[in-house]
Amino acid sequence: MHKSFCQTIVCTKEGELIKEGRIKTEKEEIEEFFSDLEDLEIAFEASTNYEYFYDLLEGLGHKVVLAHPLKTRMIAEARIKTDKIDAKTLAELLRGNLLPTSYVPPKEIRELRHLVRHRIALGRFRGRLKTQIKTELRRKNIKYQDGASIFTSKRREELGRLKNPGIDSYLAIYETVERELKKAEREIEQAGQRYEEVKLLTGIKGIGVYSALIIFSEIGDGSRFPTEEKLFSYAGLVPRVHQSGKESYYGRITKEGSRYLRWILVEAARVHVQWCPESKITKHYNKIKRKRGSNVAIIAAARKLLQVIYHMLKNKEEFRIEG
Repeated sequence: MHKSFCQTIVCTKEGELIKEGRIKTEKEEIEEFFSDLEDLEIAFEASTNYEYFYDLLEGLGHKVVLAHPLKTRMIAEARIKTDKIDAKTLAELLRGNLLPTSYVPPKEIRELRHLVRHRIALGRFRGRLKTQIKTELRRKNIKYQDGASIFTSKRREELGRLKNPGIDSYLAIYETVERELKKAEREIEQAGQRYEEVKLLTGIKGIGVYSALIIFSEIGDGSRFPTEEKLFSYAGLVPRVHQSGKESYYGRITKEGSRYLRWILVEAARVHVQWCPESKITKHYNKIKRKRGSNVAIIAAARKLLQVIYHMLKNKEEFRIEG
């Protein structure tokens, strides 16, 4: 599937070709292509725009699965690659029940993901604007006290009185981003009230409604992880393993899976170990810190935090500092 077209092949369970073609990624053309076909099992690779086509094909009455791009390539790597061959490969893997698939959350959870990821993007954009304004101040050798105080309403007015074209431009964008951030935060507060899982997670020191919604929306249905190790792997909080013979070497964490979940767990762990000294998470952090330093320890604390979250969501239990 590409931005403007997709290569399609339809075959029987035995592999006999029924229909194939290249069609535009337009609703009308897709509906027309599948109009004389019923109860198909359809596979396509995960991409940025997968949701639209997933919902469209599912709405036509077909079972849709999302192929995991990286794992599919590992199985079906070929020297000659064309759209026709790739489509045929997906069909063959699906037919043989060998297709590695990606999890597709329910539409409601997908909307939550978009909401919190939008808030993340706005926050990071605001951070870049702050950096640009500080750079402009240093370029003009204008002294300022570093920290958040420089961007209070009063200080932004003072920055405006400098009559610096670059700063004025960044400040105008900053004001717009601030308004959008407040709007997103109101929506997040309202969304957080609808889910018991979010209320449970906010019982952990270091996790607010915003953090809890990120965690909940990224994990989704926790029952899809049969063990806590599977969830650790999804968050990219497991070490790389290099094995040769009887020797095994453990490296840095894989950083695969959900980068948003991994990021917010590390941020929440930083706050937790500072303000909840008696918890098992903090004790685990301090133990690792003494041996291997704070950087390794905070990753270990994030993983321990995720372990606690896994069992809280699975058993619907509130956070306990001990035990």
